[in-house]
Amino acid sequence: MIGIPASGDDDKLHEECGVFGVFDHREAAALTVLGLHALQHRGQEAAGVVTFDGRLFHSHRAHGLVGDNFSNERVIASLPGRIAIGHNRYATTGGSVLRNIQPLFADFAFGGLALCHNGNLTNALTLRLQMHCQRLAMAWQHGKRTANVLRALNSPASALLRQWNTASARQTLCKCSATR
Repeated sequence: MIGIPASGDDDKLHEECGVFGVFDHREAAALTVLGLHALQHRGQEAAGVVTFDGRLFHSHRAHGLVGDNFSNERVIASLPGRIAIGHNRYATTGGSVLRNIQPLFADFAFGGLALCHNGNLTNALTLRLQMHCQRLAMAWQHGKRTANVLRALNSPASALLRQWNTASARQTLCKCSATR
């Protein structure tokens, strides 16, 4: 895929992150690392790989180049499983901190999920506010109103409201308030 110039008078390519995955192969992690190495030009800030062994997720994420972070055999051995996804980070938003290095994964009641993406979520604030509103509405529905509402109001989404006072944020907050 070829990058699209950011503006009409800019003739340089603007690459974004590299994403690579392997399914149902005994060396999924090693092949994913090779794929990320081939995509290194897409992002050089950080790299990460998450594997799944049928029961658990295994992750290695670090700042720097793929070759610097995945050349040790112990790192590859720490990523067992027949499924792997990997990501090269080209920062477009967010700081250069470990929590921004993908792939991301989480364990849920239904199982787990690992994901990575290429690009920006342009409506991230609105999505966070909607999730905050859902938490607040659930707090009202479950009887422990005062404690749960205080907990919800102290959430990161409330900090976002104070930090980013945008029209879309206000619109989402108004919709949220109207549903209670």
